[in-house]
Amino acid sequence: MTFANAARAGLAVLALACAPALDAKTLRFSSQGDITTLDPHGNNEGFTNAYLDEVYEPLVTRGKQLKVEPCLALSWQPVNPTTMRFKLRPNVHFHDGTPFSADDVVFSIQRALADTSNFKPYLAGVQEARKVDDLTVDIVTDGPAPVLIPQLTEVRIMSKAWSTAHNVLKPQDYKNKEETFASRNANGTGPYIVQSREADVKTVAVLNSNYWRKVEGNVNEVVYLPIKQDSTRIAALLSGEIDFVLDPPPQDIGRLKQDPKIKVLEGNENRTVFLGMDQWRDELLYSSVKGKNPFKDRRVREAFQKAIDVNAIKTQVMRGLSIPTAVMYAPQVEGYPKDLDRVKPPDREGAKKLLADAGYAQGFSVTLDCPNNRYINDEKICVAIAAMLAQVNVKVNVNAMPRATYFPKIQNYDTSFYMLGWGVPTFDSQYALQSLVRTVVPKTADGDYNLGKYSNASVDASVDRLKTEVDPAKRAALAYAASQAHMADFGHIPLHFQVIPWAMRSNVKAIHRADNRLTVKWVTIQ
Repeated sequence: MTFANAARAGLAVLALACAPALDAKTLRFSSQGDITTLDPHGNNEGFTNAYLDEVYEPLVTRGKQLKVEPCLALSWQPVNPTTMRFKLRPNVHFHDGTPFSADDVVFSIQRALADTSNFKPYLAGVQEARKVDDLTVDIVTDGPAPVLIPQLTEVRIMSKAWSTAHNVLKPQDYKNKEETFASRNANGTGPYIVQSREADVKTVAVLNSNYWRKVEGNVNEVVYLPIKQDSTRIAALLSGEIDFVLDPPPQDIGRLKQDPKIKVLEGNENRTVFLGMDQWRDELLYSSVKGKNPFKDRRVREAFQKAIDVNAIKTQVMRGLSIPTAVMYAPQVEGYPKDLDRVKPPDREGAKKLLADAGYAQGFSVTLDCPNNRYINDEKICVAIAAMLAQVNVKVNVNAMPRATYFPKIQNYDTSFYMLGWGVPTFDSQYALQSLVRTVVPKTADGDYNLGKYSNASVDASVDRLKTEVDPAKRAALAYAASQAHMADFGHIPLHFQVIPWAMRSNVKAIHRADNRLTVKWVTIQ
């Protein structure tokens, strides 16, 4: 593939090749899709959150070993079982020079709890934040909150004054494609300041010279270039036009490792890729079956799982860069149900019998919605699944689209069958279970990403007890019970945990973490 035939993003990279040599402290990095928004409470999407970590900061954060550390809060301690008091860091300023204070924390918590926020799962159990003084805030919960601190690592703090001045007191309504000043501009306290943004082409950030702490790396400019085509992205890396690729295609890893100019870092991500099904409508939106919903029948859901060979996906699609799974959250997560994570081989004759018993001996057709620039080989996975289901007489129409279109679509429940990947930034099972498998309660964290509206009273009971249980052993037992009941129901179809390779020029030094977040403030370019 030549650059002359590349898409617009690829042409942006070509322009870099013709530009004067950039300073060694400029990091030019790429992946297949763009940042979805600059609003820190707008869209809870992993890559977007990772990018915004460079710009906005939470009260607490995760260090190189993923341990929780102070950030905008210096310390915290319980006042009583439902109130946590935070002492805030003094002498911190937003990028526009406004001093950081308790008013900004109270405002940001309230904003992240708003109806249009996509971040309510990270404030599960939180009622409000209260100002004690300019550098002290109490966060009040509706009961004991065992995962409050891990949850707060994902709640980024905005300037109340800036948000007021630009009329962004509430998050953008991302799922309805609202555009606001905060979705295109940013003003955080973090190490990098967004200098320019051209959606789907280039976003540039520069070092914050007034940052409250010393940056460990030596990057003073960050240029992000989304490049959808795998071949274009890798060609740009090999030629030196970019320095880092977050998502090199599995088929290229072998040759990249052989190139002395390139370095590859690998590790398991705490993300599960899975399939979800509409289990609430009386008739599916996108299916040949009329007058009823086949996914309401447990036998159909089980048949789909039996038809899919996750080990074949690992070897033939992922080139070994996946770990097949039977559960909804990864081994790095507290409460991981190891005993339940046993992948069964495909049983297509058994699948056909289940479909026949359910009244679908001749099969049926259904549309599978899928992103094509979010997860590793996402569209290829969906195409492989379609071929596997065809062997049991189910015709799957793969509807692949960019993440900017995909996420608003499925968040509006405009889907019958979909693929999703779910990371767990809290590293606790509650976040996955409450978001993905608990019955949907509108405008709350319950079922926030349960996009097929799966519902099971037994699962709900375990998840609801998990929310306030503080004993680790009891929490593990509740997570196990919820997972076991969900599996028996075939509520979703887990596929695999991603194995994440990063590819970079050999002179780039970065810290690889299980949350797949490139932290630029730790990057050194030699």
